[in-house]
Amino acid sequence: MPRINPVEKDEPDSATATTLDTVGKKLGMVPNLFATLANAPLVLNSYLGFNDHLSKGVLTAKQREIIALAVAQYNQCQYCLSAHNLMGKGAGLTDDDIVKARNGGANGALNHTIAAFARDVTESRGVISDDAFNGYAGQGLTPALMTEIVANVALNLFTNYINHLADTEIDFPVVNVETGVAT
Repeated sequence: MPRINPVEKDEPDSATATTLDTVGKKLGMVPNLFATLANAPLVLNSYLGFNDHLSKGVLTAKQREIIALAVAQYNQCQYCLSAHNLMGKGAGLTDDDIVKARNGGANGALNHTIAAFARDVTESRGVISDDAFNGYAGQGLTPALMTEIVANVALNLFTNYINHLADTEIDFPVVNVETGVAT
């Protein structure tokens, strides 16, 4: 049972209802995370705006899903892990890719470096040693890429923490955090 209930369809003000309706049309459903964020419409709109802006960056949809999976696994966020397992497949990740991403890795040199950097940033809370920084730079991460990866990590930390706090009911095929198996 959620600790913070999602906003019901008839509860929000008209602007928030319109936002949720737009999300529903785009995704085919209104995920419980978004309905939970609708308790604070400013937060919902900020999240959606930040996510939309990041989707127009250098990182591909597949790379953004790799980051989301690495962060969700580290933070043991079953909601996000379940959602990004499904969304990752939609972005072209295979089951093997998903397992690797959850462990901070990926197929392909650049994707592997992106996953490792995202996991390192998450684990270290952004405190990356000079040696590690230079190593990532030597593996192809430019300052622009590093900045964009950190922004995606932050977006995913936000949703991980909201889902932990709210105990959001999972409305995707549930993936077990420990085993990685969909139940």
